[in-house]
Parts: sequence; structure tokens; C-alpha cells
Amino acid sequence: MTRIVTPRLASARNRCAGNVVLRVLLVLLALLAITAVTWAGVAYLHFTRAPLNVRGAGQTIEIARGEGFTGIIRQVRGEKLSEASPLLWRALALRLGVADKLHAGEYALAPGMTPTVLLENMAAGRVLHHRVTLVDGWTFAQVREALAKAPKLKHALGALSDADAMAKLGDAGQSPEGEFMPDTYDYVLGMSDLDILARAHKTMQEYLAKEWAGRDPSIPLQTPYQALILASLVEKETAVPAERPEIAGVFERRLKIGMKLDTDPSVIFGMGPAYAGKIHKVDLETDTPYNTYTRAGLPPTPIALPGRAAIDAVLHPAPGDALYFVAKGDGTHQFSATLAEHNAAVKKYILGKKNP
Repeated sequence: MTRIVTPRLASARNRCAGNVVLRVLLVLLALLAITAVTWAGVAYLHFTRAPLNVRGAGQTIEIARGEGFTGIIRQVRGEKLSEASPLLWRALALRLGVADKLHAGEYALAPGMTPTVLLENMAAGRVLHHRVTLVDGWTFAQVREALAKAPKLKHALGALSDADAMAKLGDAGQSPEGEFMPDTYDYVLGMSDLDILARAHKTMQEYLAKEWAGRDPSIPLQTPYQALILASLVEKETAVPAERPEIAGVFERRLKIGMKLDTDPSVIFGMGPAYAGKIHKVDLETDTPYNTYTRAGLPPTPIALPGRAAIDAVLHPAPGDALYFVAKGDGTHQFSATLAEHNAAVKKYILGKKNP
């Protein structure tokens, strides 16, 4: 029996077949989409948890000021810290809510650090801090040398004279000697040596002003700057904390009666490069503005950085009647009230050791 297929029946069959194919394609596309999403999810989780390629302890990454997210990720990839797609980095940044909150600076990289930790550190501005120490008793030349060697610090000071440096700090015409508080100062990438000096200068001025206000009213000093000068002499005369008020007392009693200070460190400072490690009689007799054997009163400027203890000693000297002191050879001094006692001490501790 022959079946007659009408056009309407053929059309229905074709539509049915087409629907089947369409459903199959949709299922396949859905499966592909699910597979892609699953793969992307797996890749994303692996990316967020896998450590960066940090070579070892001490490695850092420096992000320049004004760098945007794209540039930062380009730098991360350029330094071979990660080969992950920028899309993965952006997805992570968006999830953390930090894409537009990353800060410039230097960041420490530790073995095992993940992309998540790096972005969180950059968003929080957990930049690497460095330290430089200005030591009690240093001259300004030594301060400059230490700052010049400080890593990751902009060196603006090298091209400036001492006078120009003080002008930059807003204290034009002032000698830099003794003007900076000896201490340890933190700094981060992008800061300069002038920034450190500005902080040290401000710290010294504030401390000196505060302590001057509470000084012993009987001291023979007329200004905070005179106290700074005398404190620098005390700083250089002894490293023994307990002796600072005693030495300050000797110097201040001498100032009261018009007696020369006779302090070797000031003479040495005035000699400048001519000092070769030993002071001679001719040096004590050669007049300079800093020779306290030839000139009465205080030298014109401090000779070094005085620490807080030396400043305190000058503003609150120990009572007594000593006018002389001589080094005993063990870091301490013998104090004497009369010249006869002093000469005996010199004979014992100085001449006696030269002629046993």
C-alpha cells in the first residue's frame, strides 16, 4: 500500500527534527558553559591560593606613585611574580573591593605569599619601613655620611651645602651642628634625607624648648641655644651617664666665675681636618673660635649632636664645688675643687701612666 505524504505532514516532521537538534545544541552549549564556568572557578581558586614566585627572603616590589591597577599588575607579571591572567587579578581585586585602593610604595615579598595577601597589603598601605640612626655625639658631617648610605632614601642633601640644607629646613643662617636630635628614624620609599633632617630638627627644637622652660633658674645660660652648645661639650666629654650632670656642673661654675672651659673636644672640632687623632700642646695654644683654652665663654656653635641626657644635665647640673676633672683611663673622671687637687690627679692618672 502506498503512503501518500502531504506537504503539511512533511513540514511537521521537519520541525520536529529541528527541535530535537536545537535541544541537543542547547544542551551541549549548556554543558560547555557549565564546564567553562567550572574551569574558570577552579582556575580562580587555584590562582588565589597559589603562592607568588618569590625567590627568597628580602625580595620587594616597588610601586611608583600614580600607578594604576593595570600598571601594577603589568609590573607584577613583568617581574615574574605571577603568570596569571590580568582578568584573574582584576576578579580578585573586585572581590576584595581594592581595585581602586592600591597604594604606591615598597612592599615586602615573603615566600608563600599569595596574590590575596599582596593585594590586601597594597590596599592597606603596609609599605616596608627602613631605619636610620643619628648617633649622640656625631658631627653634621657624620650625619650627612649616614644619610648618604641609607638605602631606599632619596638623596637630595648631596648637592647642597650645609648653609643651603639649613635654608631648605627653614632655618637659614643657622649652623647645622647640634641642631638634630640623635635618635632612630623610620622612613619609607619616596622619602628624602631632607625629610629625616626636618623631623630630627623639629624634635630637637621641641625638646629643647620644653626642657628649657623647666630649667634650674640658677644656671648661667641665657638662651636655649647656649644650652645646646654646652650640652654638646658635655656629650663629647663623657659617655658615662652618671657623670654628665657633674661635668655640666663644672662647666657652669667656670662660666659663672669667668674661668675658661679648657675642653679638648671643642679644640679638636676647631682644628677640623688638621686633627689626626692626637691633640698637642701647640694645638691648645693655637687660637680658633672653638679653642676654649684661648677664649673664655662658650664656643660659637655646638660641636656635635647632644642627646637628651646631655641636655637634661646642662639644664639641671649636679651641685658641688668641683672646677676640674681629668680622665682616669677607664672612661670615668676624677673631679677636683682646687688646682692642687687637680694637678695631683693629673700626675696620678696621666703623667703616672706615661712614666711608670
